[in-house]
Amino acid sequence: MSIQVGIRLHDVNTEFGDEGKTMEARAAKAAEEGFSCVHLALGKVLKGFSPSERNMTEGLAMHVKHVFEKENLDIAVLGCYLNLAHPDPEKLAEIQSKYYAHMRVAALCGAGVVGTETGAPNAEYKLDANTHSKEALLTFMRNLEPVVERAESYGVSMAIEPVWNHIVYNPDRALEVLKGIRSRNLRIIFDPVNLLCMENADKREEVFADAMDKLGDYIAVVHLKDFVRKDGKLVSIAAGTGEMDYRNILRWLKREKPFIQATLENTVNANAVSSRELIERIYAEE
Repeated sequence: MSIQVGIRLHDVNTEFGDEGKTMEARAAKAAEEGFSCVHLALGKVLKGFSPSERNMTEGLAMHVKHVFEKENLDIAVLGCYLNLAHPDPEKLAEIQSKYYAHMRVAALCGAGVVGTETGAPNAEYKLDANTHSKEALLTFMRNLEPVVERAESYGVSMAIEPVWNHIVYNPDRALEVLKGIRSRNLRIIFDPVNLLCMENADKREEVFADAMDKLGDYIAVVHLKDFVRKDGKLVSIAAGTGEMDYRNILRWLKREKPFIQATLENTVNANAVSSRELIERIYAEE
């Protein structure tokens, strides 16, 4: 019952210029490098493509499905990382329609979840004085609810990713969303590094343990990366190249989440395979 290690597809590049940046070329390389699944953001791997209700067609979904079936890759996450707390009602409606379109495509191409972060209460999608407020949380939940309802209608799962700089910044806030919306189709993407900030980075094992304890029933997918501290900030880098110790996380996943899909982030060609091998080695040892 091994972990399934994948990669964020737009981090994969071949050596053939723009031709190597197509979705098809990236998928082939990911499979060649030993990955079993991907995190797929269509707008970042289809040249000139900006996902919308109009262009997220059934035909696109079937093409995507065939591309990844050919390479024996699962789509662990179909990413739609847009701001569901956008203050402009017209822009918000446009954002929600893009989520609805991703639900339709996910249902047809067999994606594990449609994934998102949780935004900020401003158009710039940046941490501000109100981002961690109760009002921002209620706004996010109100705007997320119809998206989850659409996920239910399509029979797919919506997964939110807690991030320190966003509205849902810790496990307790995530639980408020999960218990407030109360849908079996609402899940969690667990990205340990995204729960960290400069103030809690030295207590990270406690932070991770708290998240796994409180959100364990809801965790559907894992993102794995590393971090270093630079100029007073945490900088995300490839797994195994920074301060992270994955042993406790992988031990818990091995015990509680058989066959879970864990996609690497912030890799480059030079370290993607070594990052995968590191995670698989630690997992086997634990």
